[in-house]
Amino acid sequence: MTSSVAPLRHSRFRLLWMASVVSNVGSFLQTVAAGWLMLQLTGSPLWVGLMAASSTLPLLFLALPAGALADTVDRRQILLVSQGLMGSAALGMAVLAFFDQITPGLLLTLGLMLGTGLALNLPAWQAMVPDLVPRGLVASAVALNSVSFNVARAIGPALGGLIVATAGPDLAFFINGVSYVGVITVLLSWRAAPERADSPDPMRNAIALGLRFARFTPPFRRLLGVAAGFALTSAVVQSLLPNVTEEALEGGATMYGFLLGMMGLGALAAAFSRHRAQESLGRHMVPVGIVGFGIAGTAVGLSRNPLLTGLAMFIAGVFWVWTLSTLNATVQLLAPAWIRGRAMSLYTLSFVGLLPIGSIVGGALGDLIGSPGSVVVLSTVAIGFGLVVVRLGVPALGEVVATDPPADWDLTPHEFDMSGGPVMVVNTWVIRHAELEEFLQAMDRLRLVRLRTGAYRWALYRNAEDPHRMTEVMVLSSWQDHIRQHQRIDAEAAEVIRATREFDREGGPVTHHLVAVEVADREARPQWEELLAVHRGLHDADGSIPLSETDQATLADGSAPIGHRRDP
Repeated sequence: MTSSVAPLRHSRFRLLWMASVVSNVGSFLQTVAAGWLMLQLTGSPLWVGLMAASSTLPLLFLALPAGALADTVDRRQILLVSQGLMGSAALGMAVLAFFDQITPGLLLTLGLMLGTGLALNLPAWQAMVPDLVPRGLVASAVALNSVSFNVARAIGPALGGLIVATAGPDLAFFINGVSYVGVITVLLSWRAAPERADSPDPMRNAIALGLRFARFTPPFRRLLGVAAGFALTSAVVQSLLPNVTEEALEGGATMYGFLLGMMGLGALAAAFSRHRAQESLGRHMVPVGIVGFGIAGTAVGLSRNPLLTGLAMFIAGVFWVWTLSTLNATVQLLAPAWIRGRAMSLYTLSFVGLLPIGSIVGGALGDLIGSPGSVVVLSTVAIGFGLVVVRLGVPALGEVVATDPPADWDLTPHEFDMSGGPVMVVNTWVIRHAELEEFLQAMDRLRLVRLRTGAYRWALYRNAEDPHRMTEVMVLSSWQDHIRQHQRIDAEAAEVIRATREFDREGGPVTHHLVAVEVADREARPQWEELLAVHRGLHDADGSIPLSETDQATLADGSAPIGHRRDP
């Protein structure tokens, strides 16, 4: 228990967490009131379904841009904007409903506005957790965020129904709008982050870099796959619970609320038992969680006794939070700070984005074999998926390699806004024939480092006239991005670079840099002397492959050719 609540000792996390509990309760009031009001306005299941989807639909389109913003803009500012947007949408609903001016179109539009704020909020909110607590408490902090959500889920729907029935949906909307004030107040009390010394990446490049990071970081890619698989196989338990309550248990809304509350209680229990479970299960935490949820889901589909179904839902809630808090924390620890927002947006897409698809699949199967049968089938698939995850090599939470840079790697940011590009970096080795296979294996590891830290193209060439001469070529979008690439090296990447340098038998590999030149527009040409001086300093300080002798001479005499080559 002490470890589970340890993040609350850190004041910034504690205040934000307390405000989030209130805000999450308001969000559940909003959900109940919006669905009920749309039903009263239209009587159409389609309109009600669209209203329910409005909170998550913008996420499918905005998650990646929101993740890029979370890495290039002060996250505090993003949260202030997104919280203000959601609060304004809720207050707009309250005012229009109070004066009886609300229409289905206006209600749906404001719902999409609220969903847009949520899409902007999620990556920045999740990426900020490691900034609020020490690295060893990230998993507990994620679990406490789950507690916040599940406390709200346990009391929010019932409270929302009571408010709507006695005072109308406008009061529920108003309470939700006011609930964002707490989070905004906490954020305003924090000191703003220092301004960036250099210009941010263009949005297109920032998103592309996030996708390349996922593609060329195998452990991260596997985590996304596990999250997606769990979303597809687990969504059916909650989405078809109303149908299971009616068809299998012959119950109504009260029993449905009881079952949903039991899952919420299980989630609360999981948050406080997660640490001990992690110590006991280690790297098997995620597969055990998925298998356990599948077994509990199967029991939900097979049971015809409300108490047994409630117990199964409680167990499902435990395994649900164990699995998701571990996946979430592992993603946050695995992703370096410079790309954490984009990493969390991809994780959100992989899980939250696929939950509706899992619900649709479960519903379609339920039409064929009945809702309880659909829950049993997909839960059984979840069990099989969990057994497969054991063999996927998903990194354990306690085994995630630190993404901090090595102690002797100078990462002092430069103060110049470098222009010019694309940039081609050419590194040449002269190797021994007997070490060729070992060299190629090392270069495969280096390839992943280059591509996940900024390069968008990479190749290794062998000289046709001199087969011992091997040349690595990587291409980046700009000088600015190549300078940033030096800042993105962590301890693991530094070790890979150092290991590859040892293969050269002529005193070390040599690097050359070629920059694309704008021949038609003189104003678009970079400031060569300033650019190269900063770049040389990075190569001297951070352990990169040394510049060639030609490059050194270029800087010494003040000349600045577009590209250079070393004489054979």
